[in-house]
Amino acid sequence: MLKTTLKYDNGTIIISGIGHIPYSIYDSRSGVFRAQALYYQNILDYLKQSELSYEDRVLDLIPSPQIKTDSRLEHQNRVSLRDYQTHALENWLRAKKRGCVVLPTGSGKTIIGIKALEKVNASSLVVVPTIDLMDQWTSVLTKFFAYSNAIKIGNLGGGSDNIEMITVSTYDSAYLRAASFGNRFALVIFDEVHHLAAPGYRLIAEQLASPFRLGLTATIEREDDLHKELPRLVGGVVYQVHPRDLAKNRHLAMYELERREVDMKPEEVEEYKKWIGIYQSGLKKVGLRMAYAGAFQKLIMMSSRNKVARETLLARSRAIEIALNSKSKLEELRKILEQNKGRKTIIFTQHNKLVYDIADRFLIPFITYKSGKDERKDALSGFKEGRYKAIVTSKVLDEGVDVPDAEVGIIVSGTGSSREFIQRLGRLLRPKADSNNKATLIEIISANTREIGTSTKRKRALSKDIDNEYS
Repeated sequence: MLKTTLKYDNGTIIISGIGHIPYSIYDSRSGVFRAQALYYQNILDYLKQSELSYEDRVLDLIPSPQIKTDSRLEHQNRVSLRDYQTHALENWLRAKKRGCVVLPTGSGKTIIGIKALEKVNASSLVVVPTIDLMDQWTSVLTKFFAYSNAIKIGNLGGGSDNIEMITVSTYDSAYLRAASFGNRFALVIFDEVHHLAAPGYRLIAEQLASPFRLGLTATIEREDDLHKELPRLVGGVVYQVHPRDLAKNRHLAMYELERREVDMKPEEVEEYKKWIGIYQSGLKKVGLRMAYAGAFQKLIMMSSRNKVARETLLARSRAIEIALNSKSKLEELRKILEQNKGRKTIIFTQHNKLVYDIADRFLIPFITYKSGKDERKDALSGFKEGRYKAIVTSKVLDEGVDVPDAEVGIIVSGTGSSREFIQRLGRLLRPKADSNNKATLIEIISANTREIGTSTKRKRALSKDIDNEYS
């Protein structure tokens, strides 16, 4: 009988010398069984438990020296783990170095990733959603491993294309290249791991044979429920903690939430009623009720082939736009800025048009996805140094950008996404010099509109108890 052999091939594992085993399918073109590289460790476990003899040729790890940070450097940079970071790392190790850690923005997820890298002590890949985050990870890793000339930090993305024993890649670059280097890394760290569940990006995890995996995020749940794919791709949640628990222990700033309802202008009320009426009438015509999960997605699908459904969806969008962009909100915003004069403030909106309106009206620097690198750098550095007391942005600062400490957040408009809300709150939670100085997040919403429900929906992650099974 032929000896079973495992070999990596372009994002898959070829299994020869044996019939069908779990996780594999027969490839009639090459006459062998194949499995996604994701299942490498599962296949090894099966062969060992079945006491089958095999030859493993899958991993071809990038050679690496011993990865260990200098204790003097740790002391100098004050990077000793806090108690919750230690618990998170220990839980991940107990889970066979697989799983996701869910911690609020500003709580030090990157440090946990670096410590995981040390524990694995082999070539490692870090995957991040943006060029900004790639640069931030590269800077931190370079500083931590500055003692060793042998430890190189490589980059994939933003014009860089060099693979080293520790490589930081964007999701987009990893998606394009994973099949070519999927057996070169022992550990893969997915920062902002909720992105990985997207139908395209999950291919990264499926083509990597890396036996050890760590996911990091502040908000693991997705509105489309695709986060349910993450246990398969990375591992389940091994540690999760609520922002209020870290705030109680002074690891993050204490915070308060405030909601201010404003009355729209009479002409806005009339216009809103007109479009919401068309929306409600349209729902009746197509026979839909928004009282069950998936109803809105069904309306979107119907709109591609049904004129009434399309008009209904359009009416809903116009009604929401009126409520989100009411002129009364800008009047309330002026009051809030005056009441918090001298406090560092970030203003969040849903759309860029309102960003520009606020920037022009209040002479506040703005950041959008269209902002150039120098423009963005000036706004953030000016905010950090105190030259600017406020900045206004759309979704660009929700994640993936190192934002200087802020004391006040104002949501002028936003979606019902809990993830978006948690990310925006996280921008305010870095510990304050004065422990009695609470961070404040203020929502401005239009009264008697669907925006009230949107506000309630996005805060549900803060109102429900976190499962502390792993903490």
